[in-house]
Amino acid sequence: MAALAERLGHGPTERLLIVNCDDLGVSAAANRAIHRAMTVGIATGATLMVPCPAAREAATMCQGLAVGVHLTLTSEYPSRRWRGLTAGASLHDAAGFLHAAARHALARLDTEEVRAECRAQIRTALAWGVDVTHLDAHMNVMQARADLFEVYLDLAEEFRLPVRMFPPAMAATYGFPARERAAARRIPCPDHLLYPWPRPAAEVLVEALPALAPGVTEIFAHPVEDGAELRGYDPWAPELRAADARGMCDPALPATLDAQGIRRIDFRALRALMRAG
Repeated sequence: MAALAERLGHGPTERLLIVNCDDLGVSAAANRAIHRAMTVGIATGATLMVPCPAAREAATMCQGLAVGVHLTLTSEYPSRRWRGLTAGASLHDAAGFLHAAARHALARLDTEEVRAECRAQIRTALAWGVDVTHLDAHMNVMQARADLFEVYLDLAEEFRLPVRMFPPAMAATYGFPARERAAARRIPCPDHLLYPWPRPAAEVLVEALPALAPGVTEIFAHPVEDGAELRGYDPWAPELRAADARGMCDPALPATLDAQGIRRIDFRALRALMRAG
């Protein structure tokens, strides 16, 4: 089979870049920063956390932009919690919220309850008018257990959507051949993933550009507008999220990408490829 770039209509040595903003919908401050990153900055898409308090606002704000679903099975902020869209007992902690940590979720989640919840998140995004472009997994939960990963691929097939794929080092940690499983089911995903966390995404991207491999590379960021809202709910990484908000809109970055011959695309191209068969 031809390389992904060629199947997308590009040359085999072309370097294509997807810049995705995670955590759309977690707050109004995140919505504003991510919308700006996509309309003024270098971001080419985002992923929506459907259970979160500002998700409906985000869906309206980002109409017409490339937005996927950030499948959400955790609720990690102590002062800002959210529940799942479905009532599955394994999804929720004693207080009725999604689990606060990935490790707690992974120890308790029932496969079929996860399937129902994630399907509901995708269907809700579609009902809100989001032209869902792809799937990825908040805090990697859907990709960290082999049975949940199969649900991830099942949903990608059901809704005919491409997926984010974690780097080979993470696949080795989780202990199953994730990329090979996706390829066997003809589910497209970027060739490479730049994993910046816990460093500012723009800084990691600029460092990586000279050696960026041919094909499709994805990098993700977590932009949030700095201020009282961000500082009120995120006790761990507000500076990083604020740095991503600034970095995604750095006016020097488009010229830097052009100078390196990097072409930006979004997940709609991969979705079209999948739906074309």
